[in-house]
Amino acid sequence: MRIASLTAPRRMMNDYDSVLTWIVAGLLSLGLVMVYSASIATAEAGRYTNYQASYYLVRQAIFILIGLLAGLAAFQIPSAIWQKYAPYFFALGVVLLLLVLIPGLGKAVNGSRRWLPMLIFNLQPSELMKLFAVLYAADYAVRKYDVGHLFVKAFLPMFAVMGLVGFLLLAEPDFGAFAVICAIALATLWLGGFNLKVFGALIIGLPLLFIAIILSSEYRTQRVIGFMNPWEDPFGKGYQLSHALIAFGRGEWFGVGLGASVEKLFYLPEAHTDFLLAVIAEELGLLGVAVVILLFAGLLWRTFAIGRQAVMLDRLYSALVAQGIAVWLCVQAMINIGVNMGALPTKGLTLPLLSFGGSSVVVNCIAIAVVLRIDWENRQLMRGGHA
Repeated sequence: MRIASLTAPRRMMNDYDSVLTWIVAGLLSLGLVMVYSASIATAEAGRYTNYQASYYLVRQAIFILIGLLAGLAAFQIPSAIWQKYAPYFFALGVVLLLLVLIPGLGKAVNGSRRWLPMLIFNLQPSELMKLFAVLYAADYAVRKYDVGHLFVKAFLPMFAVMGLVGFLLLAEPDFGAFAVICAIALATLWLGGFNLKVFGALIIGLPLLFIAIILSSEYRTQRVIGFMNPWEDPFGKGYQLSHALIAFGRGEWFGVGLGASVEKLFYLPEAHTDFLLAVIAEELGLLGVAVVILLFAGLLWRTFAIGRQAVMLDRLYSALVAQGIAVWLCVQAMINIGVNMGALPTKGLTLPLLSFGGSSVVVNCIAIAVVLRIDWENRQLMRGGHA
């Protein structure tokens, strides 16, 4: 497929993808407004928030500011550096996942041990691991490109490593992050040109593996059963989903109005994090949900276009990183949207760039900055300069 910017470089005036930048700005801005709306009642009633209605708003604004600064720093790093140190970043992610499981180091919330206390904030290693998985999988695909048709040399080492990551994530437990990282690895190897026949076996084998993982834990089995019929136990395992569906139903086409949600008034748990989309649906209606989906579709389109552009410039690693980040953010968004609408079991995944959460917002901003850096390098090369 031809890219217009390749055939007409003289018409390019910007050094960055302005469309992608505005899409991300739109998601962050909408998220900030909706986090405030979804959390105001909880913040006013909470002792640990000092009964401040703007508690989560201020914290989310700080997270976004930190994310933008971290993204600005990440933008200064050439793609070659990310590739050189990708295995070390991945190893760091594994170490952090190990540390979070150590009693006294990892912080447990609602039965899950996913956070490392860092004095003034809590770090969630699984969020960093998603970015590190993209960087590592892209580097791995480039290094193994010539043996991509060999199962033993190309696939087994990668999936042994991902199996270790999966074991650590399931020990937290964080099945949602494991699913996203599997999607990242598979998509990156697929886009990297690995053999189709082997992927056929994986397409058959992976669902069986996921079923085995689900059946191995009573907790995960009940989550799946509860998602299938939340009305069977609306005050127990189906409580969260049933209230999310009520929020969707109340919103209808255009919503009940910004700030007028009833479900956020202590009925819908995690309204400002995992179930933010349900509040968007209730207050802004189908129109608001459609805007969110269109923004993520635009992010996918622009990020994949940047990746295709890198391919045409013989920059395979950069292309795989850009497209891997697109897969990560959009698959996670798809899972979150599916969970909120009752199409998928509850996974504990945030809506990227929208939901409340320091680690998620900061890492998402860094990932977007890496994509913008790849785009900037593409444009420099098309102008006859150096990346």
